[in-house]
Amino acid sequence: MKLVVAEKPSVAQSLAAVLGAKQKKQGYLEGGGFLVSWCVGHLVGLAPADAYDPKYSEWTYEDLPIIPKEWQFTVDPGKKEQFKVLSDLMNRADVDSLVCATDAGREGELIFQLVYQQAGCRKPMERLWISSMEEDAIKAGFSALRPSSDYDLLYAAALCRAKADWLVGITGTRLFSTLYRRTLNVGRVMTPTLALVVERETAIDSFKKEKFYTVELDCGFSAVSDRMADKKAAEKLKAACAGQPATIRSVEKKQRTTSPPKLYDLTSLQRDGNRLFGYTAQEVLDYAQALYEKKLLTYPRTDSNYLTEDTAATVPELLEQSVSSLPFSVKVGPMDVSRVVDASKVSDHHALLPTMQVKQDALAALPAGERNILTLVMVRLLCAVSEKQVYEDTAVELDCGGTLFAAKGRVVTSPGWKAVEQAFLSTLKQKPEKDDPEPTALPSITEGQSLSGCKAAVREGTTSPPKHFTEDLLLSAMEHASAEEFAEIKDVERTGLGTPATRAGVIEKLVRGGFLERKGRQLLPTKKGHNLIVVLPDSIKSAKLTAEWEASLKEVERGERSADDFLSGIEQMTADLVESYRAIQADTSLFDKREPIGKCPRCGKDVVESKLSFQCVDRSCGFTMWKNSRFFTDKHKELTKAVASALLKKGRVKMTGLFSEKKGVAYDATVVLDDTGKYVNYKLEFDQKKAGAKHE
Repeated sequence: MKLVVAEKPSVAQSLAAVLGAKQKKQGYLEGGGFLVSWCVGHLVGLAPADAYDPKYSEWTYEDLPIIPKEWQFTVDPGKKEQFKVLSDLMNRADVDSLVCATDAGREGELIFQLVYQQAGCRKPMERLWISSMEEDAIKAGFSALRPSSDYDLLYAAALCRAKADWLVGITGTRLFSTLYRRTLNVGRVMTPTLALVVERETAIDSFKKEKFYTVELDCGFSAVSDRMADKKAAEKLKAACAGQPATIRSVEKKQRTTSPPKLYDLTSLQRDGNRLFGYTAQEVLDYAQALYEKKLLTYPRTDSNYLTEDTAATVPELLEQSVSSLPFSVKVGPMDVSRVVDASKVSDHHALLPTMQVKQDALAALPAGERNILTLVMVRLLCAVSEKQVYEDTAVELDCGGTLFAAKGRVVTSPGWKAVEQAFLSTLKQKPEKDDPEPTALPSITEGQSLSGCKAAVREGTTSPPKHFTEDLLLSAMEHASAEEFAEIKDVERTGLGTPATRAGVIEKLVRGGFLERKGRQLLPTKKGHNLIVVLPDSIKSAKLTAEWEASLKEVERGERSADDFLSGIEQMTADLVESYRAIQADTSLFDKREPIGKCPRCGKDVVESKLSFQCVDRSCGFTMWKNSRFFTDKHKELTKAVASALLKKGRVKMTGLFSEKKGVAYDATVVLDDTGKYVNYKLEFDQKKAGAKHE
């Protein structure tokens, strides 16, 4: 009997239906000579630091770096029941072999292999490698199961990635958290991603807008001068041209084309999902995964924009189906499927495609998010195989009063794939923003032609700063991080920061950790996120270095580099990082969320309010003003924020209604802060002009 292990219950059910495993059991299905079960994501993972030594439950600088000699693994506490089911099934006497049917990719391989090893299973394995959950694809996959050994290197790379992330994350997070007395999450991919956003905001904040001026001629069409920094010069040119004739110096026409877009990979789908619908990268991934499990979309976690020849054979039928299923009318011209076929550019999975299960009624029945994402994939398929857009650009130069003006025009002669895109965009309530409006058609003009009675006007403009990151723009930046520096490294342009499958999770982790925040569609760094990047060294936050690591993982995957060699470099880097901060005194005030009420009289750093006191942000300083100080409670007064602030600012504060327990009367006096450097004391001063005044 074969045991088939899927990644999720929903996938297991789809596989079981094809295999004839219809008997429902506790945690698995049985029938047709198969047992079909599932993992529920990562059941087994790398053990936490304190599993190696109980002392690691406390975070201290002295224990860093933490580098396991023998790696340990543990079962997720919330998933122990399903792990036991799988472990028992793997070791059942009537199970003679296993089929790994987790998602066909690096992480899917890791999920299965760790469970297999943790269960102590040694039975033969095969690998199911499919990109669609359609019945025909499942049957074809099971008829062509591959030896599990074909994927040993993929598993090695996956485990190597997990260990690298553990080493950098555990040591980096503990190092900077102990230094700055706040939980500061550091990650191999997460931190460089945060750095991209912080650097962008720094560029925006430091950008100085500059005004510029142009003169615009209206001669039946618009022609514009070069930019000028001086408004007076622009006004002078306007006055010289107003009502004057202009001569056409040149008319240049060029035939141009715009090629169709490539098919979607996950990242480009996430970008368009964000740009057109405002979905987060994680939401797009969730919608795509749901469509995959409903057999309406091929495997979503792909980094390819192309198809293999055998996959492309189904495209003509998919095209017909897409045209009939889309909820808007679209005219398509001749289609060229060969444009999307290139097996050399297909790695683990081909580009995203709708499946043959997609019908108009099925599309309409989907939740809005899933429907929109599936529509995007169908539209992109139609665009990708359509003809190029063909248009004629016209560039015109005019001479008015000895100054040259430029005009541009455009006439579309064949809309090609743009007709499909426009038909789709016209259905959207909120149209996407365009960076620049497209030129319109110019009237019929010829060289040497004189245009009379031109109107002139001065237009004021300002230079623009870089745009704030949206998830669309950040995903693009992550995808292409360090591409220029690593143009010679195979696959690095494609890899960038993280992988298509992990980028959404990285962004969400930064948001949950309080390092990034969403404002509308913008992703902005918080104060905490900004300060973290400020204090981190380049070795941790560099996109260049992380891209190099990702390229090395590809080498491990191809058998060109050993996992041990790669990990030894990571281990040395973490050790060097810890050593470099041995003598550094960290400014803990950088990560204090509380507003300072004044400066510490001992060290000059900020004093902030806590539940019981007003204290210096540098705990080693020790300056603390306790709210329950007997000096104030004995006098029936409170050490309020206002009083504490005044004492810190001026060293004294006048107070009225102080109560004397000895005399049973109230009085007024000035409270003086008397800090010894070790103890915080207070004393009273009285107005000597008042008769009978004496010290309490």
